[in-house]
Amino acid sequence: MRLRARHARPLSGRARPPGDKSISHRALIMGALAEGETRIERLLEGEDVRCTAQAVRQFGATVTRRDDGIWVVAGAGGFNQPRETIDCGNSGTGARLMIGAAAGYQLSARFDGDQSLRKRPMNRVIAPLSQMGARFNSPNNCLPLIVHGGKLKGITYRSPVSSAQVKSAVLLAGLEAEGETILIEPERSRDHTERMLGVFGASIDMVEIDGGLHPRVRPGKLKGVDIYVPGDPSSAAFPVAAALIVAKSQVRIEDVLVNPLRLGFFETLLEMGANIVYEESRDPIGEPIANLIVKASKLKGAAPPARRAPAMIDEFPILAAVAAFADGETRITGAAELRVKESDRITLMVEGLRACGVDADELPDGLVVNGRGPKSVRGGAEIRTHGDHRVAMSFLVLGLAAKEPVIVDDADMIATSFPGFAAFMQSLGADITAL
Repeated sequence: MRLRARHARPLSGRARPPGDKSISHRALIMGALAEGETRIERLLEGEDVRCTAQAVRQFGATVTRRDDGIWVVAGAGGFNQPRETIDCGNSGTGARLMIGAAAGYQLSARFDGDQSLRKRPMNRVIAPLSQMGARFNSPNNCLPLIVHGGKLKGITYRSPVSSAQVKSAVLLAGLEAEGETILIEPERSRDHTERMLGVFGASIDMVEIDGGLHPRVRPGKLKGVDIYVPGDPSSAAFPVAAALIVAKSQVRIEDVLVNPLRLGFFETLLEMGANIVYEESRDPIGEPIANLIVKASKLKGAAPPARRAPAMIDEFPILAAVAAFADGETRITGAAELRVKESDRITLMVEGLRACGVDADELPDGLVVNGRGPKSVRGGAEIRTHGDHRVAMSFLVLGLAAKEPVIVDDADMIATSFPGFAAFMQSLGADITAL
């Protein structure tokens, strides 16, 4: 399906983004590992998360959606031998976390995914899990692969990359390993797994090593709990960005997760001059939540530090789109990870920005956007997305403030993370329509 975004009138109103995808995946997986029942409110019902729900069913959990929208997971107290291949769809998070969880049990499980996921590197989890004692059949360190789990030993693993997926895979495997498991990473990545493991009753804490705090888990059983899933900040990034660049806009985005390790995008926007106010912070599940009030703003270029990259890795595409409307250069670095996401997001964003008349260049680990102000973006292009949902949404937002309409060639994959994106944006006044 192709979508077109056209120059919009001022955006206004209030809306709640879909549930956080990271927390949704983790709630399903930990609920399946736990003893007893886990009730999940406001689970993200996108395709990625539905794949994870089906996968944990294959490992022995019972997963149902009640009429009131609550998802109930009756855990099996661990993973059982699956009868068929675990299809992870397009989800790198689902794949890597479930591989880690499965490695703790004496079973053999085959994991696969779509063509995009088959290209994404799995060695980053294969390496530490192999050190713990798991065995793998994976000729090219990608999907499809088979993991043979059980009889693991805890390790202290120094990850070469800051990745919440790697960290989570190792910590989940550590629940069934002999001894303690510690994960050390260069910069702290999002900590939803550590927080949620604590909620489920795991023996987890933080230890100081080399001047930094790093998670440590010991073996133990999880107990079913009630989980509330706040709005996804990575999804909230799109209406926030649109409100900033569409003149005279003011919107209220409600119930957004504001975990400090997920706020790199919003921190950068504030440095660029964005008018964003947080209100009504609350913390019902060990995760901070707030409403965001956003007004159209005059923005300037920025150079966020590379160490901030883990806190904004999913938001680099929309940041690049916003930077096109700022005054001056925006230099994004520390984001080499973007080249092995659903697509090479660096190349696709630069290609698309240039097609819309924006001065942009690639860097090995990021890109440079030379913005010329709020009325400088021509638009008028059809963007090649390679089925990447975040690239598609970023250029649709750009089209709302460009002089000429912007079309994305494939919007179907938006449903993996933001089901109902077009309708959500239309509710705020955006002109996004199917072709």
